[in-house]
Amino acid sequence: MRLNDLDERIVHALAEDARRSYADIGAMIGLSAPAVKRRVDRLRAEGAITGFTVRVDPAALGWETEGFIEIYCSRNTSPEAIKQGLARYPEIASASTVTGEADAIVQVFAADMRHFEQVLERIAGEPYVERTKSVLVLSPLLRRYSSGAPE
Repeated sequence: MRLNDLDERIVHALAEDARRSYADIGAMIGLSAPAVKRRVDRLRAEGAITGFTVRVDPAALGWETEGFIEIYCSRNTSPEAIKQGLARYPEIASASTVTGEADAIVQVFAADMRHFEQVLERIAGEPYVERTKSVLVLSPLLRRYSSGAPE
């Protein structure tokens, strides 16, 4: 499914603030509140909008150390096996298979360096992992959580 311009603008507005009212979104894009609601309902029914959520600053939960771990797997390790293995780690914010030498990359949040090191050691100990390579984030420069057409 490909979104049209109005739908993209609605999705962008909701991604910025999912609590924004239909009237507010309508005023932004030139539609009535009921028209916005109909479009949002349709986007949900078609699966373009999969849900509404809250974004929490990991530091507010005491997780102030961020890093990325590249995972190099043994031959014939499926993406599903990697996903199942990593799903047990609450410290992992995201995990993706990637091109290049690594098989996957994970974003990790931890309380401190020691905690990050423990997570790294546990991931490295997974049976399908041959080796890892990690980097720590010094300062996040840009984070975009919204989707849809930029304003």
